[in-house]
Amino acid sequence: MTIFVLLLSGVAIRAYRELSEPGSWDFWRESYVAATMTSSVIPGVVIDGSKRRALAISGSIGSASASWFRDRLDEARLSPDDVVLLSSPGGALDQAAIMGEVIRTRRLVTAVATSDASGKLRAAACASACVLVYAGGETRYGIAGSRLGVHRFTMSKPGDDPVAEAQRSQGIVLSYMRKMGISSRIVEAMSQTSDIRWLGTREALAMNLITTPVDQP
Repeated sequence: MTIFVLLLSGVAIRAYRELSEPGSWDFWRESYVAATMTSSVIPGVVIDGSKRRALAISGSIGSASASWFRDRLDEARLSPDDVVLLSSPGGALDQAAIMGEVIRTRRLVTAVATSDASGKLRAAACASACVLVYAGGETRYGIAGSRLGVHRFTMSKPGDDPVAEAQRSQGIVLSYMRKMGISSRIVEAMSQTSDIRWLGTREALAMNLITTPVDQP
């Protein structure tokens, strides 16, 4: 009995220490209590004349969203060239970059839109860190009426040098966007404001952020 109590105490102390780390409670809550994002599988959405299986995700990108996203993709059984539909105000920069990498590795395409059960698309918005997720698509559809918004990223913590952190964040985003085949001009657009700046379709095309504009919905 004494050994059991000691073991239980050790687990409790370790769990307390883990949850005491900055951001750990948010990660634990998202992983085991309530995810910040929601998802749905649409058997067939028509984009650019092609019917594809899709995973629609929406909500804020939290500290455990990348792991959650992998699980949802596995459940959805998407094949290369299937679609990830996005509708999100943004959130955690590091998680968004991982989600984008997963999309690229699985050779999926992306679009900013929501969908009903029949596969009919509706315009949506993708801002801040969501744009990094969108950038992961091998093809990035620009749905008529949907919006892409960018702004300056910061990852500073108390005691950090905000200027140095801003430069570090910009360097991370620049490296990621170049890897995804997107012009460095997008980082210039991000650096201009801390508020959301909505990109026009022509501007997003010129940056190669949107690769294929689509007139629907």
